[in-house]
Amino acid sequence: MSQPARVELPMIERRRIEANIIKHIYDTLKASHGVEVAQKTIGDAVRAAAVAQARQMAADVGGRTNMRTFVERQSAWTAEDALRFDVLRQTDEVYDFNVTRCRYAEMYRQMGLGEIGHLLSCQRDGSFCEGYDPRLKLTRTQTIMQGASHCDFRYRMTRDEPKA
Repeated sequence: MSQPARVELPMIERRRIEANIIKHIYDTLKASHGVEVAQKTIGDAVRAAAVAQARQMAADVGGRTNMRTFVERQSAWTAEDALRFDVLRQTDEVYDFNVTRCRYAEMYRQMGLGEIGHLLSCQRDGSFCEGYDPRLKLTRTQTIMQGASHCDFRYRMTRDEPKA
């Protein structure tokens, strides 16, 4: 018997579903262990999920990870106008862009999760690099989620670490 085709939800819808569950876990942890423990626990769990998701995406390209295959995966996060961004530079080693609208940030705030939106979304970006290709590095100094006018994504594919 053949396997049914895998149906992929747009990433923003996946994150909405996850957040609806995480919200209750977060509230429970805050009540029982305090904000610091609740945020660390949620942060650690979401980070682990991001690394695992990235490893799966790396496997989906047969382990042939590079800047091109990374950029090609971006459509998963931008579907349904979830992100608006301006690409500043794109080469085999560099991918720089600014996000000018983030519906993820808007969604988390509307859900009452603004205080952990950075854990649910923004921290995933750097963690994703770890799982996708350890040579991929992200530098970001500001995010819309934390009040900036835009998010400044600066990805670099280094040559100093072999792929895992």
